Amino acid sequence: MKQFDVPPFYRSSLIGEIKNKRKLEDPRKKDFTPTQVQVGDLTFYIARHFGFCYGVENAIEKSYKAIKDHPEKRIFLLSQMIHNPDVNEDLESHGLKFLQDTYGKQLIPFDELTSDDIVIIPAFGTTVEIENLLKEKGIEIDTYNTTCPFVEKVWNRSAKLSETSHTIIIHGKANHEETRATFSHSSQNAPSLIIKDIHEAKILGEIISGKRKMEEFHSLFKGKYTKDFHPETDLMKIGVVNQTTMLATETQEITDFLRKVMIEVHGESTIKEHMADTRDTLCYATNDNQSATYGLLDESIDLSIVVGGYNSSNTTHLVELLDAKFNTYYIRNEQEIIDHNQIYSYDIHNKKRSLKPNFLPAKKKINIAITSGASCPDKLVDDVIHKIIKLKNLDSNSLKIIL
Repeated sequence: MKQFDVPPFYRSSLIGEIKNKRKLEDPRKKDFTPTQVQVGDLTFYIARHFGFCYGVENAIEKSYKAIKDHPEKRIFLLSQMIHNPDVNEDLESHGLKFLQDTYGKQLIPFDELTSDDIVIIPAFGTTVEIENLLKEKGIEIDTYNTTCPFVEKVWNRSAKLSETSHTIIIHGKANHEETRATFSHSSQNAPSLIIKDIHEAKILGEIISGKRKMEEFHSLFKGKYTKDFHPETDLMKIGVVNQTTMLATETQEITDFLRKVMIEVHGESTIKEHMADTRDTLCYATNDNQSATYGLLDESIDLSIVVGGYNSSNTTHLVELLDAKFNTYYIRNEQEIIDHNQIYSYDIHNKKRSLKPNFLPAKKKINIAITSGASCPDKLVDDVIHKIIKLKNLDSNSLKIIL
């Protein structure tokens, strides 16, 4: 595995030690039981896999390299490099500026760009339209294009599906940068449709099976399909790909459901002519982090903490998994922990951050599950662990790691 040149202040000696030992003992990533870090009567159950993935480390490395190599040039980020405010704020502190926000709203007009400027394409990728616009301005986009290779894998799979006349069904959030980019790329050669979840998949299934009128398609999926999409013919042959940060189990559930619908409509003997096998588009890092979170659910836990940016899709899904069983707090960093009684936590349902009282239980022995999203630096997880150790008046020098 490639070693990236990521700024040292993103690293953690504690987390680094744990991850290095894990790599040696479980190189094939078959074991998803958590690591235990014990300090007195306090035990942290740390997810087997979490934090920076390949695509994120690659994006960060290229961004800081641009800063180092071109101190005399203006450097722009097309949008947030990754969905972590601490990382983005640090990049901004080095003079980088965002051209758009995460929803595609223009912050700095493209007209202000010149061929001398550097524009960094984020890990989520970008649309074909924006790529062409930058090229027309004479801006070289390859050197600092940090599109995750797993996102590009989805694009390549979509291109292959178009060659066999499949319509592309994208499991993703329509306003997310990655899904907007994937939709743009897939729609170059094939009819494409975005569906958010299994609920929308079931609606689509009812249209395919004739339980809903075809005429309903355009209103039910307004703004989520390509121009001149004809459901009568374009839903005869489909393939499902995904926004790589979605729940892998949900993507599989959607695929399995639509396959069942296609069998009901066309018969099992011809299913291969109507439904493509697209299991190879799931991101390994998303899978590993989610599988490791399931590993936390098997433990006896008093509360769980998820660290990451509040607009991070993959982090939100980790919160979903843990919140189904444990009292879960979604925090940006250790500063959200006020004292042993109070913590600021983000609610993924009402999209609000609020102060929560009595987050640490009034008992002697406490077990805390902890993980983070793929865009969260290890240092932030380390800070959270040590903040809680300090609040409990424990000695971090007595810390014991149990793999």
